[in-house]
Amino acid sequence: MEIILQNNMVVVRTDFKTLKSNWMENFLNSHSLDMLFLPKAVLVFSNSSLFSDKEEFLHSLCTYYTKDQEGNNDFYLRSVLRYMKHPIKIELQDQEDSEVIEVRLQARSSSQVHIKLDSPNRWVMSYLKSQLDLYVQQEGLMNLFLELPDNKAKSRLERALNKRHILHYEIHYTYDAYFMQNLYSEFGQFEYEDHTDDEIDEMLHYYTVLECPVGSSQDALKKSYKKLVKIYHPDKVHCENLDTVYHYTQKFQLLQEAYTALRIVS
Repeated sequence: MEIILQNNMVVVRTDFKTLKSNWMENFLNSHSLDMLFLPKAVLVFSNSSLFSDKEEFLHSLCTYYTKDQEGNNDFYLRSVLRYMKHPIKIELQDQEDSEVIEVRLQARSSSQVHIKLDSPNRWVMSYLKSQLDLYVQQEGLMNLFLELPDNKAKSRLERALNKRHILHYEIHYTYDAYFMQNLYSEFGQFEYEDHTDDEIDEMLHYYTVLECPVGSSQDALKKSYKKLVKIYHPDKVHCENLDTVYHYTQKFQLLQEAYTALRIVS
């Protein structure tokens, strides 16, 4: 394990076994609505109402860190406690292959969605709740029941489903035979049997890329496409950073791919 005190956050680099320890899990579970999930990492923002939980976590963190070190635990604790108001970023060090988590989606109507995990997983469930908390009507160990009253809520669901790598896990979504017909009236004639789960995944992803609700008209798709390509066209990048240039180029190519695919679908 490494603890790095940066100017604006505490960075903890550890393995997945430590991430699953009770003291670490309890802290992350209490902050499930204050987290940003990233591939191989999670960023926990400060919440003043949960400072006691955070202080308890920092005590456990320093005790764990110094048990095999020659350093003084009190010294580390005093140093880390100065960052009580700063975010904590926890990064996974191990390079193990991601574990696939199966998640089933069922649309009971144009506004009701049932999300079911095939097996209990605290991390994936915490991610989904953090993204969809406003729309959760009922929840269980492996289930979320959502009420999505408008396009804004559905767009939120689409963005949540668009992220597939959470810490150590890769999420694989499958859809029941009536997902598109029930949830999106624009796809009333949509024949599930003619499309694989991967094709439906791709379709939902393309709408998210174009920042349009699923089932948007050709005019809406075209308007959003034109707006976004003006922003992400490689000629617009006035930067020597190769990562930034690469990001804009990839985004531009994906916008073209999404617009072409959805024009064909429509």
